[in-house]
Amino acid sequence: MDRTRIIAQHRVTHGVVVMMSKSMARKKMHLAQFLVHGPTYHSLAMWRHPETAAANYDWTQPELYQHIAKVCERGKFDMVFFADLNYISDTFRNSLEPALRYAAQAPEHDPIPLITSMAAVTSHVGLGATFSVSHHNPFYAARLWATLDHLTKGRAAWNVVTSLNHNQAANYGEERADTDSRYDRAHEFVEVCQKLWQSWDEDAVVMDRENAIFADANKVHRIEHQGEFFKSRGPLNVVRSRHGGPPIIQAGTSPKGMDLAAKYADAIFAIQPRVENAAEYYTAVKGRMEGFGRRPEDCKILFGMQPIIGASEAEAVEKQELHNSLMPLDGGMTILSSHMDFDLSKLDPNEKIAERTEPELQRMHSRFLKPSGESMTVAEVAQRHGEGVSLPQFVGTPEAIVDQMEAYIDVVGGDGFMISPIYCPGAIEEFVDQVVPELQRRGLFRTDYAGTTQRDHLGQYD
Repeated sequence: MDRTRIIAQHRVTHGVVVMMSKSMARKKMHLAQFLVHGPTYHSLAMWRHPETAAANYDWTQPELYQHIAKVCERGKFDMVFFADLNYISDTFRNSLEPALRYAAQAPEHDPIPLITSMAAVTSHVGLGATFSVSHHNPFYAARLWATLDHLTKGRAAWNVVTSLNHNQAANYGEERADTDSRYDRAHEFVEVCQKLWQSWDEDAVVMDRENAIFADANKVHRIEHQGEFFKSRGPLNVVRSRHGGPPIIQAGTSPKGMDLAAKYADAIFAIQPRVENAAEYYTAVKGRMEGFGRRPEDCKILFGMQPIIGASEAEAVEKQELHNSLMPLDGGMTILSSHMDFDLSKLDPNEKIAERTEPELQRMHSRFLKPSGESMTVAEVAQRHGEGVSLPQFVGTPEAIVDQMEAYIDVVGGDGFMISPIYCPGAIEEFVDQVVPELQRRGLFRTDYAGTTQRDHLGQYD
């Protein structure tokens, strides 16, 4: 935290970061756009918002996502990024009804088929998607992502996650494993995938038509992997791409999750509502990387933010109040229960949640504290979680939003942001057309791409 002694100071109120003094730093940022193939993203108010309703769009169809990809490419974003869950949660009140009533990350359609349709109408922006390793085999995942690597010409990125909720495990007829076991399995899963991606040498494809030799068999290798969780003979039946496999995205917060990110990830999506915890997380992950033979700059950490933009401060605050008022408390209780896999209906809504000792709650302890460090009540946490999964809301004019982004990076040390909209379509376009030019004017963001692949974009400022 040495940087905080010489740069901007913050106050955070209800998730709003406000810069109190001007920073002198000019660290260029990476930007990604958060998406879900569903009616809600982080905000449970999104599907109800008047701007979303007025747009009268069909979130099930590819045209919306193709439009978003083109907007983000116009904004020179590193990537668009799809989260994904393979369940409808019944954790809150032991019922599916709340999740379905409030569209609490339900329904969610598979985002991976969208990647190729979005790639077809763009040429630069990265295309990231979530694919859980908990209930799949490495060979299938390696084949799928190697194919996407080819089809997108190096723009596909795989967000490696493990099962979040007992409902997901039950959908595959399995029991949800503990965190350490899930990440031990994930480590080996990625290891097997990387071996399979490398099972073809770069010059294995000969294409000698005269002598009828398509590929040199001496340059295609079995991997003969035998580990604790997996066996795979190989080789992969997808030729090696010139990119060597897709970039890896990660979001682990447990010690083993951070190890997975430090060892393999090209980028991390982090949700940290409090700047103090964000700075600690950034330092912890970067500090782990040397032990895996990597440089800190080899992995970019993007912190989630929810911009609310107005022509004036008053207009932005009015938009914030409207958005947050559309979030029913029970909706927040539903999605927070799902993410913790703990039924919050068991608790008094006025109880201080950080004082609870249940392991499921302790894992998310930092999200239960006010900026002062005081514990929030169950109802307060649930409200914020439903408004944006506890992402900080950056509220103000485009210039004020950039002030807040710059101040946050100065204090935290992060590499950029994952942008989450409060309505769609509309909010993404506002950010690209109003905030991105101000970032560029201040020298905080690229004015053009330096390459064409996802790794090019993530490495542009190195």
